[in-house]
Amino acid sequence: MTTVLLVSGSTRAGSTNTALLRTAAAMDPARTRLYDGLAALPAFNPDDDVEPLPPAVADLRGALAAADALLICTPEYAGALPGAFKNLLDWTVGGAEMPGLPVGWINAAGVAAPTGGRGAHTELATVLGYVQARVVDAACRRVPLTRAQVGDDGLIADPAVRAEIAAALDAVCGCAAGEQKVGL
Repeated sequence: MTTVLLVSGSTRAGSTNTALLRTAAAMDPARTRLYDGLAALPAFNPDDDVEPLPPAVADLRGALAAADALLICTPEYAGALPGAFKNLLDWTVGGAEMPGLPVGWINAAGVAAPTGGRGAHTELATVLGYVQARVVDAACRRVPLTRAQVGDDGLIADPAVRAEIAAALDAVCGCAAGEQKVGL
C-alpha cells in the first residue's frame, strides 16, 4: 500500500493548513502519516548536513525515505514560503529522499488572501524542481478554507473540502503507483 507523508508548512496551533492535513489523516489513516517535526528542526547549516545528522533532521529524512509520496499544505507569509517550512525544504537538499518522490500540494489560502498563496506555491515549485521531486499536477489544488470551517476536533467536516482532499490523495498515490502523469 502507498504511504503518503503529510507535511504542513505551518507551526501555528490553529492552522487551517494543519487542520486540512489532519483531516486527510483521519479520512485515510492506512495511507497517510502526519509529520509533526517542523518546529523541532534546527536552522539549516550546510556544515551540519553530515552524519550523524541532528536527530530532528534524521527523523525528517527517515519519514521521507519511508514515504511513497508527499502531500504538502503550506501558508504564505510575506509573499513566500514560511521560514520554518523553507528550512525543512533546505534540509532535504542534501538527502537522497526527494528525487523522484511524487509530491502534491493543497493551497488552503482563504478567499480573501490577496494572492491566494501564489508566491508560496511558486517558490515551492522552484524548490521541488531543484530537489528533483515529481510534482503531480492532479494533486495540486486550491481549496480555500476559513477557520470557521475547522471543527472543535481540529478537523474539517465540509463534504466538498473532503472530496478535494480525497482527490489529491488519490492522485499522488496513483503517481506513486505509476498510474499518473507528472509535471516538472
